[in-house]
Amino acid sequence: MKITSTNPAKNYQSISEVEFSTEEEIKSAVRLAHEAKKSWRKLGLNERAKKIQTIIDAFTEGEEKISQLIVEETGKPIIQARSEVSRYLVHAQWYLDNAPEALADEVTFEDDKSNHRVVYEPYGVVAAIAPWNFPFGMAIWGVIPNLVVGNVVIFKTSEECPLVGKYIDEVISEHLPKGVFAEVYGDGEVGDMLTDQNIEYIWFTGSTNTGKHLYKKVAEKFIRATLEMGGSSPGVVFEDVDPSKAASVMFPMRFGHCGQVCTSIKRLIVHQDIFDSTVSELGKILDTQIIGDPTKEETTVGSLVALRQVEQLQAQLDDALAKGAKIVAQKEVPGELNGAYFPPTILTNVTKDMRVWSEEVFGPILPVVGFSSEQQAIDLANDTKYGLNARVMSEDMKRAERVASQIDAGGIKINAEASFAACDPFGGYKMSGIGREHGIHGLRELCQIKVITKEK
Repeated sequence: MKITSTNPAKNYQSISEVEFSTEEEIKSAVRLAHEAKKSWRKLGLNERAKKIQTIIDAFTEGEEKISQLIVEETGKPIIQARSEVSRYLVHAQWYLDNAPEALADEVTFEDDKSNHRVVYEPYGVVAAIAPWNFPFGMAIWGVIPNLVVGNVVIFKTSEECPLVGKYIDEVISEHLPKGVFAEVYGDGEVGDMLTDQNIEYIWFTGSTNTGKHLYKKVAEKFIRATLEMGGSSPGVVFEDVDPSKAASVMFPMRFGHCGQVCTSIKRLIVHQDIFDSTVSELGKILDTQIIGDPTKEETTVGSLVALRQVEQLQAQLDDALAKGAKIVAQKEVPGELNGAYFPPTILTNVTKDMRVWSEEVFGPILPVVGFSSEQQAIDLANDTKYGLNARVMSEDMKRAERVASQIDAGGIKINAEASFAACDPFGGYKMSGIGREHGIHGLRELCQIKVITKEK
């Protein structure tokens, strides 16, 4: 059985094929991982870091090749693909550079009679399962920190981008001892075959439904996991913000990578005093966007990753329109484009019974709702089963901080559009996930904590 890699921006043209991993191949990878885990751990952080640095250096040399593969398989514009690769290489280097501090033994108590010391030890064999929207970035997030702390990894790339996965596999495997890293290929069934094996930790980024499915396995195995799942992040804009500034910050947070970002703003909540003007400014920015061939430098909006994403979005939009939503701005897809393209759309007259409000919208649709009081804004922001992140904009910092403290989300940005830094713990509240990645907290999350107490 084979995975056919297709180009969603060019009428789903076939690019190449990759063989599905068989159950025997998966079992073999797990067996080799168990054989390798002790020696990888005993190698020590300094020696592991030397090998991992060669991986980072090799990826750096291949940045353009990786970027081109991302464009081909996901429809992401080349400028955004290059940004993905360069940004996540910075993350990889941060993990390596800061691991000595994060993983250093910690003395928690000491007197003239005893010493109490916390040590951080790897779990062992990790199954890492990544999504397609950031195929290189999620591989970095799922693989490199685990290797740094001393875990060994079996990585399942998304079936939507097997060629990116193949390249990642070739680079990493070339620089590591046998069994320390392996990659498997296929769909959810392959993911199930992998997680059914004798693994000791699950790292996952993807949909909430799949995350819940894996969490049941985690419970049955009685192991640990990091699960980063969906999001329906709110953006709250107060009346003291200039509408053009609000639009310039919020627009890329919704429409970057065609809206296919877990952390993107999926519900915009704007004070009624500047509602119309903010919507107008958003429409002006939308009008300047260039929907086109993602290989071209000038393209700002590419395609979605697959036809099913187009169909899902259309169903969500149809539901909203049938219930009274109004399209206030929409950028038409040029007629010569064939593939998984969807017109970027801004909606008003949005109500809570609409799917665009209650579900995660993984594409370029932005519902905008109004509010009149601070408490109403907070209530609207929290009116979701998700809690990945949020953004608040106000010139009144005390108010912004106050509101941020009451929004149920793992990360809040005030007056900012910057992406998450490698030093910051990342994860969600509610149905957006379990555990934290990145930063010192994220590295330690991948470790067992042992306390050694000794008498002097």
